[in-house]
Amino acid sequence: MSHEPIIETKKVSFSHGPRRVVKDLSLDFFPARHYVLAGPNGAGKSTVLDLISKLREPQAGQIKIMGKPLGAYKAPELAKIIALAPQNSNFNFAFTVREVVSLGRKPHLGPFGRLSHLDHQIVDEVISKLHLNHLANKSVTGLSGGEAQRVVLARTLAQATPIVLLDEPTSNLDVAQALDFMETLRLLSEKGALVVTVSHDLSLAATYAHEIVFLSDGNLVAAGPRESTLTPELLTKVFEAEAAVSKDDFTGGLTVSFRRSKPEQRAEN
Repeated sequence: MSHEPIIETKKVSFSHGPRRVVKDLSLDFFPARHYVLAGPNGAGKSTVLDLISKLREPQAGQIKIMGKPLGAYKAPELAKIIALAPQNSNFNFAFTVREVVSLGRKPHLGPFGRLSHLDHQIVDEVISKLHLNHLANKSVTGLSGGEAQRVVLARTLAQATPIVLLDEPTSNLDVAQALDFMETLRLLSEKGALVVTVSHDLSLAATYAHEIVFLSDGNLVAAGPRESTLTPELLTKVFEAEAAVSKDDFTGGLTVSFRRSKPEQRAEN
């Protein structure tokens, strides 16, 4: 792992109206690592991705990308560094799957905006990797929710950036597709990219993430390797439900289980 962070957040805060969604977040992200941001609904996970990708401006604090203040980047320059797969993406035009995935290459195109041989090769590889070959010439407006999500993910990967941000990328995928995609993200990080994924699926995080970041009510609760952050005590604190963690010999990772405590036990706490 590199000793220099590729993303630095220093006392970053952001509010929606009167509600402070991110509170004094100070956290470094390093290349060649896959981070999973986890926590209950409303914890500020998606907002952190929006702030890093410059979709929102922090109201306090500073974010640096590759040692340079985020505000100093112009959009075309940032698009060559950061790719974001949002949680919800609507297709309003009848582009084919291949055309949408090809949009991921837009930041890298020359003055004439034409795809090079390398661009086509990258698009083909990503389409194949996400098992979209049979849909390549189909209009995206006729896709199922899971198929559309894979197209968004493919477009993001086709951007070929050193930083990849993903908001709930497996939420509409079936089991096999989710496993394949998380494996792809793990391999991408091991080749040098920084991958940051928002996810509620702690079983997938326990198997494929290098680092887990727990947020709750906008606050950073814990961050570190999955072995040190996926503990019963920490999970119980973050999710307000009794947690158990055990070694999973089948996957080689960890298994996380929850149960709701009885009402009288919750009243005591």
